[in-house]
Amino acid sequence: MLTRKQYELLMFIHDRLQNSGVSPSFEEMKEALDLKSKSGIHRLITGLEERGFLRRLPNRARALEVVRLPENTAPEQLPIRNRRVEMLRQKEVGSRRSMMRGGGNTVQLSLYGRIAAGTPIEALRDHSMLVDVPATLLGRGDHYALEVEGDSMIDAGILDGDTVVIERSEHASNGDIVVALVEGHEVTLKRLRRKGDSVALEPANSNYETRIYRPDQVNIQGRLVGLLRKY
Repeated sequence: MLTRKQYELLMFIHDRLQNSGVSPSFEEMKEALDLKSKSGIHRLITGLEERGFLRRLPNRARALEVVRLPENTAPEQLPIRNRRVEMLRQKEVGSRRSMMRGGGNTVQLSLYGRIAAGTPIEALRDHSMLVDVPATLLGRGDHYALEVEGDSMIDAGILDGDTVVIERSEHASNGDIVVALVEGHEVTLKRLRRKGDSVALEPANSNYETRIYRPDQVNIQGRLVGLLRKY
């Protein structure tokens, strides 16, 4: 779920790109959302980027790309000039998903980079890399792939160099293997354990220790739904 301000900013950027093909400036975004400083815009953009709605294009000033719109965005909620665009987009996406999920078919997922299954490292976000994944591994939600680095999850059958398939989600059940954003900048693959007012990120290797955090230090970014391995 997006906050109201995140939704307003996403739709403002989407509207501007559809209308002119150029991203709005930070000053324009600040004025459109009636914010007092540009730092608020930076935080909103970072939040939208982390949730997979927005992407910053490298080596280009004022370059933003709307990756997707919220699933509950009905065409009639869009600016008039965007409604037909969104209707056609939804029809095309639905048709493509229907074809992708047929028997024996594969789906191309973004391979964002390497994720630590040991000491947390910053996740690499290379949206240009794709990986073919059997459609049968995927559910209804959004998914992405990450390459595992490290051996702290070997007892769960996850080895160094494996590719894990992640369902994008901000929520997970106790005991799920999750992608966790730690303290806002480090990402790791661990088993989630909630204990009272603390969150434990638990390895599956006795050579590593469980790390304990406050709930506000850990943000769930997805849960493990599949694994690919090359021999």
